[in-house]
Amino acid sequence: MLVAVLNLWNPHGSFTVGGAVLLAFALGMVHGITPDEHTWPITFSYSIGSGSSRKGLIAGLIFSLAFTLQRMIASELAYFSLANFLVSRPWVNYLIYVVVGVAMAWAAKYLFRGNHWHLLSPSHHLDEIVQGDKLADPKPWMPALHGFIAGWGVGAFALIIYTVLSPQMPSAAIGWLPGAAFGLGTTVVQMLAGALFGYVARRSHLDAGDIRKVSLVTAGRTLLIGGVAFTAAGLLGLVFPGVVGASVGTGLHIHNLARFGITQVLVIGVVIVVGIGTLVSTTRAVIKVKKVPSGRDLESDRQLP
Repeated sequence: MLVAVLNLWNPHGSFTVGGAVLLAFALGMVHGITPDEHTWPITFSYSIGSGSSRKGLIAGLIFSLAFTLQRMIASELAYFSLANFLVSRPWVNYLIYVVVGVAMAWAAKYLFRGNHWHLLSPSHHLDEIVQGDKLADPKPWMPALHGFIAGWGVGAFALIIYTVLSPQMPSAAIGWLPGAAFGLGTTVVQMLAGALFGYVARRSHLDAGDIRKVSLVTAGRTLLIGGVAFTAAGLLGLVFPGVVGASVGTGLHIHNLARFGITQVLVIGVVIVVGIGTLVSTTRAVIKVKKVPSGRDLESDRQLP
């Protein structure tokens, strides 16, 4: 019976409330683990920007709880068959890409107090960024806003919640329950991921001030370049949906891993190439700056007897 309930690939048939909740929670955990463009780039950005495991966990929690709230609302709408516009119109997902991308770029602008566009260059001047009071810490409501917006994106997991599980709830009073269970499953994983990303930032063997600089530079660059990428992908999807929606099969019967397409390109490009790449390069740059004495120090050394 449990195996039948936990058919995570193609669940169908009738479900009890308990079975639907269990399945939704399991789907949420898989959603949190697998590369998903609506969660990983944003969780990575804010968790890395926090600079510690505890704050990273909190950032992941805030994002995921806002995501859960959105899924509860959409699940309730699906119970009343009012979420059909989400699942029947692919352009909605591309529109969400654009909104999320703009929000990511705006967040980068906030972190760098408007001095952010030069982060698009691989050879940006680190000293100009980190010296003085040019960096701002992210506010708690920022990942919450991102989580709520990103939650409206529709993928395979959302389709199962909206078209299979939510409509089977016995009354409107609990129509939101599958969405809540799905969101909480994602929350568990994203909290752990947020703590891990924060831990990675903390393990850079720098002092607290330098950790903050490295973390915020990484977060800002990930948000900005990720924002540009999401916006571009969304606009292209609205104009050329067939091209952007193209993908190739991987042979894996796991949603988000079954095919390789725009989702995986965004996650790999934003999180691994930009995010991890910036974290490593910026850490090295800060260490190099700390090891090289300033011009004033060199001048002083020459005047010593």
